[in-house]
Amino acid sequence: MVSAPPLRVALAGLGTVGVGLLRLLAANGQRVAGRAGRAVQVTHVAARDRSRDRGVPLDACVWWDDPVAMARDAEADVVVELIGGSDGAALATVRAALAAGRPVVTANKALLAHHGMDLASAAEAAGVALAYEGAVAGGIPVVKALRESLAGNRINRVVAILNGTSNYILTHMRQSGRDFAEVLADAQRLGYAEADPAFDVDGVDAAHKLALLASLAFGSRVDFPAIHVEGIRHITPLDHAYAAELGYRIKLLGIARRERGAIEQRVHPCLVSLDEPIAHIEGVLNSVLLDGDPVGPVELEGRGAGAGPTASAVAGDLVDIARGNAGPAFGLPVADLAALPTLAMAQREGAVYIRLMVRDQPGVIAEVATILRDARVSLEALVQRARAPDSTVPVVMTTHSAPEGAVRQALDRIARLDAVVAPPAAIRIENLSPDA
Repeated sequence: MVSAPPLRVALAGLGTVGVGLLRLLAANGQRVAGRAGRAVQVTHVAARDRSRDRGVPLDACVWWDDPVAMARDAEADVVVELIGGSDGAALATVRAALAAGRPVVTANKALLAHHGMDLASAAEAAGVALAYEGAVAGGIPVVKALRESLAGNRINRVVAILNGTSNYILTHMRQSGRDFAEVLADAQRLGYAEADPAFDVDGVDAAHKLALLASLAFGSRVDFPAIHVEGIRHITPLDHAYAAELGYRIKLLGIARRERGAIEQRVHPCLVSLDEPIAHIEGVLNSVLLDGDPVGPVELEGRGAGAGPTASAVAGDLVDIARGNAGPAFGLPVADLAALPTLAMAQREGAVYIRLMVRDQPGVIAEVATILRDARVSLEALVQRARAPDSTVPVVMTTHSAPEGAVRQALDRIARLDAVVAPPAAIRIENLSPDA
């Protein structure tokens, strides 16, 4: 029998996730109360437009026009920030709540990627929780897994598909043979991509999430600016076709790894072997692979965004707060988080897929091979097909493992050859075997 007073929630932001949380509590409130040991009730709300019909009853809530004032002054036990954005009202609302000694739940990865250390310090000073399960991989409970379930492990690597929009686009490009712009337009019509898709398709959203995962995994300070970030705009149907022929699929991956007293943090498209489970994560799904000692590889998969999955994660954080479960936001007190150096991208070593568009004339392949040889980059495979109507021909190569810097220097030289009619395309091949 639940007899404790309800947990009073002040909700800032009534967009997709905010409304999703209200619907979840209406549908599953009794179940949530049973797990929390008390009812969880949204008693205060703040949003920009009072007149908009959001399809959920708000009559029992106190309405605030100013989310910062609500966070500071409302008679609430916890503030949920679902406004979005790395600064502005979202940041001011979270700071006001923590200054007032109120725990905060947020799904705002950009906010935490840019201000996570300051906000975690403020939460520690106030002795309250800063919870953010919904900020990373939606409904996949990876934050709790790293902070709690895997706390006895040394995590050595994180490899993840962290952006459903990009994964949807890459999946449907491969399946349909259509180009990036066409599939992006479809994703926007279906609501999988924003009108301005830059954060998703340029890798920034995935990098925000990877910054948080790396901190949790390695006990390090959040260092978003150190992450190497590339997007998927340059991927073509031709790349998907050749990748399939070579036994790979193209995925936008976030990768963080311990390496020589530093950490590697990068987001970019990768060729992944069809033997790897993550190669088969399709559509809007997310996936996170963790390598731990002694647990070994752990794989988590699920929907990474949207009203239901993210609201589910927010509700889980509210249950923890209702129970009085609070710990350091990033698993360790901020003072104990290591300021680990990040390996420069030029220090990566690995295989690479290279696609050239060249004039079909004698000696081109020999020139390219000479440049690669001089850079000490050896070829594993070469594929050449029939010429295009304009007498150009695609030449696709995969290399053996080589230093990133050497590959880039070779590609710069190759791009200057008269017979090369477009900038070389390069996609890293990622070996995900445990001993990679």
